Amino acid sequence: MMVLKSIGCGVSMMAFAMNLSLAISPHCLAAESTAPVDFSSPIVRYHTASIDGAEVFYREAGPADAPTILLLHGFPSSSFMFRNLIPRLAVRFHVVAPDYPGYGQSGSPDHTIFQYTFDHYARVIDELTQRLKLARFALYLHDIGAPIGYRIAAAHPERISGIVVQNGNAYEEGLSEAFWAPVKAYWANPSADNRARLEGALTSKAYASQYLTGVRDPSVISPDTWTSDLANLNRPGNKDVQLDHFLDYRTNPPLYPQWQAYFRRCQPPMLIVWGKNDVAFTVDGAEAYKRDLKNVEIHLFDTGHFALEDHGDDIAALVIRFLDRNASTEIVQCR
Repeated sequence: MMVLKSIGCGVSMMAFAMNLSLAISPHCLAAESTAPVDFSSPIVRYHTASIDGAEVFYREAGPADAPTILLLHGFPSSSFMFRNLIPRLAVRFHVVAPDYPGYGQSGSPDHTIFQYTFDHYARVIDELTQRLKLARFALYLHDIGAPIGYRIAAAHPERISGIVVQNGNAYEEGLSEAFWAPVKAYWANPSADNRARLEGALTSKAYASQYLTGVRDPSVISPDTWTSDLANLNRPGNKDVQLDHFLDYRTNPPLYPQWQAYFRRCQPPMLIVWGKNDVAFTVDGAEAYKRDLKNVEIHLFDTGHFALEDHGDDIAALVIRFLDRNASTEIVQCR
């Protein structure tokens, strides 16, 4: 009988050559393992605040004394759209991501009592930042988060260290004619018929299309996104909340010149990360920012409205570099 000898936990080459089956002690496996893998990541905490008659849910992570970034979500989502981005940013930054009333985990007060307007949303979010003592912060704006965030930025330019825009519009050319035609008809004539026509936008199929249209590989987009949106937005009475909100979007285009004047006057540093196949907010809306901003960086991604879903790593890296350059700079002085 041949005896094979090994030293320590090693196995002789002859054993491998003879295709022998060897039992290896668990102690040997432990001895030869690499250093322990660190699976730790920043803790995300979940809070609510009562503001103007609504329970406002928000996610918070990262060091409280680090520069802050406020993440404002789009339709039909919530702060859930930032679930992967938040831990990446929170390693070095203080991150706050609220849900607007009627969205996500926030309360959904009766639409006959609570005003679901962009002006009111801006006041609610502004109040949240003051309660959290966010004297200065960067903004991350997506979709309907843009008109909310721009109201806050234009009112308090000294508090804004920089702006990240993901498919958030501030220019007429960014509004796709085909997509917005039925909405504009509702703006012009908010009749019961025109209101009812927009109910088709409040279905699982419509929510899924928001995530999948323009995406090169739909298999990488989790259906948890739109099914979560559907569950949140299907709460009793929430259909009227969303239809009221669609109607109030008409207040945003008239403010575009004011926001553009804010860009020219204050020149906030801006990073634009844009899904170029978005059928609601076209790539022309991204390019238009260059007219008014000197310090603007634009990155176009071959995807649709929710670019974070399939380009999250690239966008996170861009945002971190942007914040490293701008989050701790001196307060913007407007002319």
